[in-house]
Amino acid sequence: MEGTHTMPDPSVPPTPPVPLTALLAREDLGLRQLAGPPAEEVVLHWVHTSEMADPYPYLLGGELLLSAGVHIPEAVGPETSYFDDYVSRIVAAGGAALGFGVAPVHDTVPEALVAACASHGLPLLEVPPRTTFSGVARAVWQLMARARLAELRRVTEAQQSLATAASRPDPVPSVLRQLAQRLGGWAVLYGPEGTEIASAGRKPGEEARAALTRLTEVVRPSRPTQAASAAPHSGSNPGAPRQAEPGAPTRSEPPAAAAPTDPSRPAPASATDSVAGLHLAAYSLGAGHGFVLGVAAPQRTAGDHTVASVAAVLLSLLTGEQQSGTGAARSSALVRMLLGVPPEEVASLLGDGPWVVVRARPDGDGASDPVAASALGAALGSALVDPAEDVVRVLVPADRAPADPLPGWTLGVSAAVEPEDWPAADTQAARALARARATRAPLLRHGARPALADLVPPGEAAAHARALLAPVTAHPALTETLRTWLSLHGSWDRTAVALSVHRNTVRQRIARCAALLATDLDDPDVRMELWFALRHS
Repeated sequence: MEGTHTMPDPSVPPTPPVPLTALLAREDLGLRQLAGPPAEEVVLHWVHTSEMADPYPYLLGGELLLSAGVHIPEAVGPETSYFDDYVSRIVAAGGAALGFGVAPVHDTVPEALVAACASHGLPLLEVPPRTTFSGVARAVWQLMARARLAELRRVTEAQQSLATAASRPDPVPSVLRQLAQRLGGWAVLYGPEGTEIASAGRKPGEEARAALTRLTEVVRPSRPTQAASAAPHSGSNPGAPRQAEPGAPTRSEPPAAAAPTDPSRPAPASATDSVAGLHLAAYSLGAGHGFVLGVAAPQRTAGDHTVASVAAVLLSLLTGEQQSGTGAARSSALVRMLLGVPPEEVASLLGDGPWVVVRARPDGDGASDPVAASALGAALGSALVDPAEDVVRVLVPADRAPADPLPGWTLGVSAAVEPEDWPAADTQAARALARARATRAPLLRHGARPALADLVPPGEAAAHARALLAPVTAHPALTETLRTWLSLHGSWDRTAVALSVHRNTVRQRIARCAALLATDLDDPDVRMELWFALRHS
């Protein structure tokens, strides 16, 4: 594969580079460009000061090299090749620009140095006497920090928008559209056979699309039946391209010839290339399925690789679910239940039972977002997640019921039930969650254990409960308040927390219950009888 790069280049840092124009715009520095290409075409990765006559061994590439000319021999004249050799070594090492300090050694920048920089295309800056080299370095670091912060903000916003797109009804097209918009290019999803399944953004020309298709074969897992595949060769080919960090500019070098893929070696997770002025990238979406994400963009910054990697992770979850059939099974189960099939008849499509219902609420006052809800489901080992504004419900096989609290969540867990009892289990989980929040416990389970109440036949217990609670059952808020208040031993504050109401509201509702029931709720016998009735209501 021509121009393919799969490993990071240590000479390029992850921090976004600083445009030379931004440094020249600093009026406090007073820098002036004397030679070289336009500043708009130059970026700086760091600053280095050296007075060595040959700085090549000490440069990594991308530096603004600062020198006061101490290394220049006193007898050197314009007719010698000293300056030409000096500048050529900087260029050979990949130096981005040269800053020459005027004073205390030289009163002006040597004309021969200006000519050499112009000849070799190296930007030359004049550093005035009032500006120290440390001041120039500090300015570069400040600009770099600002660029880094701006890049982090951009990446964070892109991650949030991609996560939102993944939660939409058409998640794959939505993620591709959002990715193409964020990168200002084209995003495409390739299937296991290399065909384009979906795409979004500005479609590039045929040459770039063909190159991107070939690039996907580099990251797609090899099949035993494939005799050969285009891949980067890791041998001693002198024409092999210098490998570059994804998202970083690469140096122009002779391309390497394609080499057969070794089936015993895993394919790289990503690969990049440049064709027809476009930056191409391919990302494997999992070794088991063969889906690949392709990206073509007119430019590629350090954060673009992170953004595309997030999209690749989201798409790998979506395509992996589709490929495994679990998503289709859940959809089938949902459709059948909507069409009237009892839950117990479709439960086999969802997995082995029995089941528990987990109700979870994020700590603090914030509502749960779809990504957090999905992460909770993953932590519980279930994809059957129902996110709401403040509570997330998860249907979990009983053998995966949470045994320990999950950081950042308060959990209420039902008893293990069969599918026909899912609604009752949801009620149990809701009550367990309310009690957990009221008692500030990170996890509470519904306590199903033998009791004296079990000695009464269920029919008779239910009839007694209906008769006793008849005055308040017409008011669901009163019934739930009474139930919560009794479960929390008459605590006004904890009941208010559990119901998310003011404590005065709890007092008013309990007083109303006492009036409607015409009984003394301070009597422990009355409380016990009401609790017995509520458990069978």
